Amino acid sequence: MTKSEWEGFTQGEMRRWRHAGFEPAHASAWREAGVDDPGDARLWRTAGATPETVITWQRAGMTPTEAVRWHELGVAPHDAARRHLCGERPRRVSWFSKAPAVPAGPIRQLLRAGIPADVARGYADAGWDGQQAEQWARRRIDPGDARLFAALGFTAAEAARAGVDAVSLVTSWWGAVPVEEVAAWCAAGMDPVEAAAQRARGVTAEQAAVLRALGQ
Repeated sequence: MTKSEWEGFTQGEMRRWRHAGFEPAHASAWREAGVDDPGDARLWRTAGATPETVITWQRAGMTPTEAVRWHELGVAPHDAARRHLCGERPRRVSWFSKAPAVPAGPIRQLLRAGIPADVARGYADAGWDGQQAEQWARRRIDPGDARLFAALGFTAAEAARAGVDAVSLVTSWWGAVPVEEVAAWCAAGMDPVEAAAQRARGVTAEQAAVLRALGQ
């Protein structure tokens, strides 16, 4: 393996990445993804992340150690990112403890509202109150996504219009505006680039919505 293959790496960096078991191309890909420590790259890789997908985990604010713990619990990367964004942290449940029974009340409420049984069961399993879940369930939004959308301030109708899952939406808006403003800018009909430009000019999300409505 020649030094030219490790172009851009110092001797010390090259040794650390080689010792961690990375080929030059893979080491470069991880560095381009913002992972400069080969130890962290190994953890991300163990968790099932790649240089192309690690951004989803990173933008959820997750550390590589937390990603590995989610992986060990059998949670898929997308679900782990979503649950992390909702404030949940990976932890094992003792096999001595019994899972709580799914409340029959929420299921009955949703069935009476015309929600299919499989959808109603998913919301009940996720701990939703029947009344709160109804508008989300009617639109067939995944219960986990619904939880994150609601935490971001979206209504069920706004979440359905977004056309993407909650984690993808957060990822696409990352850095454009503060997370707590994403719902307002989306409701104003803006994409991340438009919102960032408007905000840089001192326009608030509420003002942007009014201006856009007047221009239509």
